[in-house]
Amino acid sequence: MKTAIIWGAHGGIGRALCTLLKQEDWYVVAISRHADVLEAAVDLSLQADVNSEYDVQRAIQAASFEIDAAQLWIYAVGDITAVPVQRMSLGEWQRILHANLTGAFLTTHHSLPLLASDAHLFYLGAVSERLRLPGLSAYVAAKAGLEAFAEALRKEERRRKVTVVRPGAVATPLWHKVPMALPKNAATAEKVATLILKAYHSGQSGHLDITAH
Repeated sequence: MKTAIIWGAHGGIGRALCTLLKQEDWYVVAISRHADVLEAAVDLSLQADVNSEYDVQRAIQAASFEIDAAQLWIYAVGDITAVPVQRMSLGEWQRILHANLTGAFLTTHHSLPLLASDAHLFYLGAVSERLRLPGLSAYVAAKAGLEAFAEALRKEERRRKVTVVRPGAVATPLWHKVPMALPKNAATAEKVATLILKAYHSGQSGHLDITAH
């Protein structure tokens, strides 16, 4: 049985991934800030805030007692805000960068020893060049940074595959945080999860661009 580790498993795409992977008989380690919600749906549910290095270390240590190595690793944590630069506080800026970029570093750094030598790592990114809009400076900066981080990691971890998922609009609660209408052709979380698993099976590295329906 293959093992997957999902960070941000409580979110829309994270939950869809948990459901799909269980249907395909994976052993699923789900890590989120709301572990109790996922206990019945996965094999191992752990609580952690990716902004806390202590939480991340503790979660990985707990996982290491239950699994030998993970073949699939997914960072599905994300946050967004729509605030112009002139009005944005340092706290708001840091919250968005922590969720979308710093958390990706912390979880990757502490997870690597627990990953199989040929593991595949996925990061939930965004089509950042299309989102350089008023109010989204922190979000697009973080997502652009995430792509650069993943590219460097891919060159360091040459035996492992690294993929940045770049979906268009996705119908998840994240859209409630921005003053933009959800496009009618937005993808579902289930579609994104299905395409991620398809990319894993095909060994697609680099970028996974997901267009709307």
